[in-house]
Amino acid sequence: MELVLQQKQKLNLMMTVELRQAISLLQYSTIDLYHFIRNQESENPLIELVEKEEQHFTFERNSKLGSTDYSKKNPIDFVANNEEDERKRLTEQVRWLDIAEQERNILLFLVHNLDANGYLPLTVAEISTLLQIDEKAVKNGITLLQQLEPIGVGARNLSECLLLQLNYYYPEEEVVEQIVINYLEDLANKKWQAIAKSLDISLTEVKAAFDLIRTLNPRPCILESRETEYLYPDIILEKNDGKLDVYLNDGYLPKINFNSQYTDRLYDKSDLNYVQDKFRSYQMLVNSIEQRRSTILKITEAVLQKQSAFFNEGFKALKPLTLKEIADEINMHESTISRATSNKTLQTPEGTFDFRIFFTSKLETEDGNSTSQTKVKLLLEEYIKEENKYKPHSDQKIADYFKTKKGITISRRTVAKYREELNIPSSSKRKEIRI
Repeated sequence: MELVLQQKQKLNLMMTVELRQAISLLQYSTIDLYHFIRNQESENPLIELVEKEEQHFTFERNSKLGSTDYSKKNPIDFVANNEEDERKRLTEQVRWLDIAEQERNILLFLVHNLDANGYLPLTVAEISTLLQIDEKAVKNGITLLQQLEPIGVGARNLSECLLLQLNYYYPEEEVVEQIVINYLEDLANKKWQAIAKSLDISLTEVKAAFDLIRTLNPRPCILESRETEYLYPDIILEKNDGKLDVYLNDGYLPKINFNSQYTDRLYDKSDLNYVQDKFRSYQMLVNSIEQRRSTILKITEAVLQKQSAFFNEGFKALKPLTLKEIADEINMHESTISRATSNKTLQTPEGTFDFRIFFTSKLETEDGNSTSQTKVKLLLEEYIKEENKYKPHSDQKIADYFKTKKGITISRRTVAKYREELNIPSSSKRKEIRI
């Protein structure tokens, strides 16, 4: 076999550094872009940032680029909060109890191991192994924990949590206690006839027990963080004389200038390559930000033309719209539309929304037209709200209603999917028992 050297000319599609950066900046939120610009300043000596005057902004949001927080603090954040940390309150209660030091230490361990809802996720055996103490001491510690306020804290499951509250507030309700211990799931599934027959009580008593249990708190102690998160919109829409004006909410971004101290260095041969490379990075950053700005505005204006009815009639007026339709409209690639609309929020006269809510899938109607998924969900919610509570509609009946009355073809499984997304229970769980 003969070895031969050959020359071939090929045409390959390569992604340049400039294009890669432009794509990355396009999917950043304005706050993420702010952090990116700050990082570029620290890496490139040719970049000089000048803060704009009259900045009136406050935000507190984790950046994808790092944990450095360049935001201004809101003075309201420093006002004392009347709500103490719940775990701290529990700890203070433990310190004031007249108990032995070992019991106090066990109790403090239990408090610090409660989950976000105030439940104790560890078993007696696990706690005994971790602390190297006998199970009797652990059980005694759990008993002490469950005597702290709020009532229900330290429960191992929902049933125990409700029982703790029931025994404290309604100690005489023996029937309700039996239902909580043995029939809680049946009660939730509205199998009231079976409960009444098993306990030999009337449906009226079951209904009374149901109403009483609903007054109890399944999450008596919220221990999760309550740190304030600010939503700072990327795009603002304002109505002026019946017309919507669009502008980017990037007034707090610093102005990017060329550091004039390095002008002479551009022609200095000793470090020419380094300076020219940083100068290209500076130009690339300025161009990418301007390109991001024009792209987002162009896409926003195209979306507003398609969804103009939304700003007068609300969600029911949302039309079916896909990323591809907008891409074809403004002669861009679908992936560009996807990147430009991700991580973006719009402040409108109707409220602040994620940009993606304006893109909704379509459902065909009998007359050949189409309607949006969002509109169908609103119609579903309204229809269920007006149904007979003693004889609620099944998913199949709802699907038939949409086809015959609204002309919208939708399957039973799609109805069930939308219902679950709206946090609406099934017909068996919506049904109220006639007493």
